[in-house]
Amino acid sequence: MDKNIKSIKAKGIYLPGNDIDTDRIIPARFLRAVSFDGLTGFAFEDDRKQKLEQGVTHSFDRLEFKDGEILVVESNFGCGSSREHAPQALRRWNKGIKALIGESFAEIFYGNCITLGIPCVTAKKEDITILFDAIEKEPDMEIEIDLEEMTVKFSGKSFKVEMTKGARAQLISGHYDPTDELLLARDAILKTAQTIPYFNF
Repeated sequence: MDKNIKSIKAKGIYLPGNDIDTDRIIPARFLRAVSFDGLTGFAFEDDRKQKLEQGVTHSFDRLEFKDGEILVVESNFGCGSSREHAPQALRRWNKGIKALIGESFAEIFYGNCITLGIPCVTAKKEDITILFDAIEKEPDMEIEIDLEEMTVKFSGKSFKVEMTKGARAQLISGHYDPTDELLLARDAILKTAQTIPYFNF
């Protein structure tokens, strides 16, 4: 599988609201799962139930968004606790969230997403609003995030997005997974370890 992530093309799902924290993305009781696979289907579990009780359908329960793989959000998404379970739950939702577009992201959530190969790009509020409206009118519309051009394209429209240079370089080069990087460097690590006295007594 090609790990280099240069662009993502997929249908979208939008989630309105600022300051959506990781406790809402995946409630704490699900952190007891033995593996991250135990999180499948539980993203926004409490928010979805609350909306249902209010007679409103949460974005993650709307049938027209069931194939959405690019999540579009507002500001400070992923704030709160630093749990990696939040992006892990998103990547296991339906077909899996492959990328996020938002006004801004909490720093630790952003870092956790990048480590999992999930790009998070930021855009102006007015562009997010336009994309919200476009997804609502045309749920089957394809959205493309181009990390080389740093643009989002959809229905003949496009706008510029931003991302930290380091994260962008990691995704494009395929060097975003630190565990994988260590495994690939196994021989070099063992060779270096042999030169360290306290490893060889």
